[in-house]
Amino acid sequence: MWLVWSKKIFFVFLPKPQILLNKTLVLYAHPYHEHSQTNVRLIEAYKNLDNITFRDLYEEYPDFHIQAFKERKALKNYSTIIFHMPLIWFGMPPLLKLWIDEVFDFRWIANENIDNPLCGKDAYIVVSTGGTAHAYSDEGIYKYNLNTYMTTLKECIRINNMNLKEMMVVYNADNLSEFELEQHLQKLKNISQQLCTKESSKPY
Repeated sequence: MWLVWSKKIFFVFLPKPQILLNKTLVLYAHPYHEHSQTNVRLIEAYKNLDNITFRDLYEEYPDFHIQAFKERKALKNYSTIIFHMPLIWFGMPPLLKLWIDEVFDFRWIANENIDNPLCGKDAYIVVSTGGTAHAYSDEGIYKYNLNTYMTTLKECIRINNMNLKEMMVVYNADNLSEFELEQHLQKLKNISQQLCTKESSKPY
């Protein structure tokens, strides 16, 4: 800030506000990553993007010992979280569920005097499954749609006042053609690139 005096009038010049770009955390949890051709390709969507932090939970926590304090502190650095996973026995992979159990704190929603680092953040879900879209329907073998099986994660997002922007589902993940896989990859790339150029809605 600097001042200019002219004819007994002070003019105050303020510096332009700094534009903060959206920072995104990708929580990737796949217990059999090396065997998933689809997800090996899909995570290419996050590469070489400055404002995206990609974390492979199974690589970071092979012993399942989550460092909850460190994780909670790190959450404050991001305005968007992407939960990327395969569907495992009709739910989240066990390590991602454990990560949420250890890191998310129920006091954040039970006590309004405690700051909730998740409140107001945007969330995306990227989930793959070997089943077809028909299999996850009233007439299919699994009877319920995939939204039903993602209820636990979606409720964790909702109860912490996060904004679920989109759930991207990749069906028939073990049998996709190259063309189909490329379409899914391009969609995820578009989401990632848009997040990188989006201005943050609030300071970190």
